[in-house]
Amino acid sequence: MSNIYGYVRVSTREQNEDRQLHAMQELGIPPKNIYSDKQSGKDFDRTKYKKLLKKIREGDVIYIKSIDRLGRNYTEILEQWAFITKEKKADIVVIDMPLLDTRDKGDDLMGLFIADLVLQILSYVAETEREFIRRRQAEGIAAAKARGVHFGRNQLPLPEGFDEVREKWEKGEISLREAGAILGMPHSTFYKKCREEQ
Repeated sequence: MSNIYGYVRVSTREQNEDRQLHAMQELGIPPKNIYSDKQSGKDFDRTKYKKLLKKIREGDVIYIKSIDRLGRNYTEILEQWAFITKEKKADIVVIDMPLLDTRDKGDDLMGLFIADLVLQILSYVAETEREFIRRRQAEGIAAAKARGVHFGRNQLPLPEGFDEVREKWEKGEISLREAGAILGMPHSTFYKKCREEQ
C-alpha cells in the first residue's frame, strides 16, 4: 500500500513553516509523515530530507508546497527529482504548481515535455532567487559598513589596570591565567587583547 508524505523546509529557525504545514494537513497527510527541515536550500545535506528519502517506497507520494521548498540549487533539484521519480519510483506533487504532479504520467509526450520544462524553469528561478538574496545581503552589509554601522558585539573597554597587568605578564612576573584572574576576564581573552594592542 502506498503512503503519502509531506516535505517542509524553511531556511532559518526564525522563519515559520505554518503555511506549509497547514497545506499538508489540508491534504490529510498524517503528522508522522511530514518531514521538516530548518536549513538552507543550497544543497540536500539535510537531516529530515535524508530520512524521508530512506522511508519512501515505490508508489508513495511526496507533497511539497513549492519547488523552492525542495531546494534552491538548479542542478541538484533536477537530480533529486529524477532520483525520487525514476530510481525510487515515487511520485512528487508540487502543490502550488499543478503541472508538476508526476502521478498523472500517462503516455502524453507533450504533457511530459511541458512538465519537464516547467520543472527546469522553476528550478532555475529558485537558484537565481537564492543568488539574488545573497547579492542583496552583501550589498546591504557593504552599504551599512559605508554608513559606519558596526557588525558584531560592541567592544567592551579594557579593564582598569590592563596595561600594568600586561607588562607584568610580558616580563614573566605572572602567568597568563593569573593575569586573566586579576583583571576578571578569561585568560584567552586577555591574551587576545594583548595581541590586538600590539
